[in-house]
Amino acid sequence: MNRDVMISVRGIQILNGLTDGDIETVQKGKYYFREGSHFLIYDEYMEGFQQPVKNILRFHEKEVSVVKRGLVNVQMLFEEGKKTLTQYHTPFGAIMVGLDTRKVRWREESDSLHLRVSYVLEANYQYIADCRIRVDVKEQIPAAGS
Repeated sequence: MNRDVMISVRGIQILNGLTDGDIETVQKGKYYFREGSHFLIYDEYMEGFQQPVKNILRFHEKEVSVVKRGLVNVQMLFEEGKKTLTQYHTPFGAIMVGLDTRKVRWREESDSLHLRVSYVLEANYQYIADCRIRVDVKEQIPAAGS
């Protein structure tokens, strides 16, 4: 896969067996493979704000790390079978977030990557929802004559 990609990130929250929230962003980004890890780098634009949030996803085996910098600042670690805690800093204040990761799966194809993460989300030590992250990466096809 080349370096220029389209990245779709979909977050799904499930509360009492029903989908409570579903957010998707599709952005142009960069893909790298270094020292056994896959990296995705992209800017995310939040509604009502001009400044993008810089995102770096790194994944390998059964572990995913997400770093966000800008309006939102956080470093999240999803490691299958483990619970991690982190401070999630937003323009409105900080929240202590717990991520109890159930499953991390990914599949690589010749022109795409597919990442799935399943976890329990807590905020300030209180259960919020069961969550899923779906990341689909497709190679960008260069325009004719490029």
